[in-house]
Amino acid sequence: MIELKTPQEIDKMAVTGQFVARTLAILGAQAQPGVNLLDLEHHARELVSERGAQSCYWDYAPSFGEGPFRNVICLSVNDAVLHGKPRSHVLADGDVLTLDFAVSIDGWVADAAITVIAGDGGPQRAENQRLIDSTRRALAAGIAAAVPGGHLGDISAAIGAVAIADGYTVNTQFGGHGLGRTMHEDPHIPNLGKRGQGLPLKAGMTLAIEPWWSRGTNKLAIDPDGWTLRSADGTMTAHTEHTIAITDDGPRILTELAG
Repeated sequence: MIELKTPQEIDKMAVTGQFVARTLAILGAQAQPGVNLLDLEHHARELVSERGAQSCYWDYAPSFGEGPFRNVICLSVNDAVLHGKPRSHVLADGDVLTLDFAVSIDGWVADAAITVIAGDGGPQRAENQRLIDSTRRALAAGIAAAVPGGHLGDISAAIGAVAIADGYTVNTQFGGHGLGRTMHEDPHIPNLGKRGQGLPLKAGMTLAIEPWWSRGTNKLAIDPDGWTLRSADGTMTAHTEHTIAITDDGPRILTELAG
């Protein structure tokens, strides 16, 4: 079941989206050499509490995780790309960090992710930045395809085309998703697909679009914590995500920082 949102409901999601965007901007800027991941987690908790928001991650227990997730942000370092469980890790120069954050405010959810490089970046900075930029351009391409009258496959195909052109392979097990009153709603949005196929896109649909890939494989390995997903070959990863609304005037990005 896909719930189409009214313009007023989309405006409410945008309020949540602005908080998500500001929080990621703050924590992303703090992700510098010498900072412990647990410091970022604790700061995220403070920001959530101060805003009166509800974390979508705390006590989350899906089939793909091991037990309830007891953190408010996912922090994935280097070869870790998804569902990174915050741990005591001090960032070093060149570490690649993905921050994935979702909350609900007044009953409406927004979800976004950014990937940043700590410090100057070291000798691999250019290649790692190229990887990050690839996911950002893929996100922009996917968003541009999210228009009424199109199909879900148009979004997936646009994302995958960027990855393939840049020389990266795509995993379709995890991807984007619908959201609104809860964090994960229909439909699932693979990062690879065929144009003209899949669910018709309609105004009022709200989606989290999230390209992610590694410099090497499209295979994943899971940490002993039961949550953190890494590239199976240990290569660097990147992940970028926005919450958007499909409108008659085109896609509206709800987690893009205003101003």
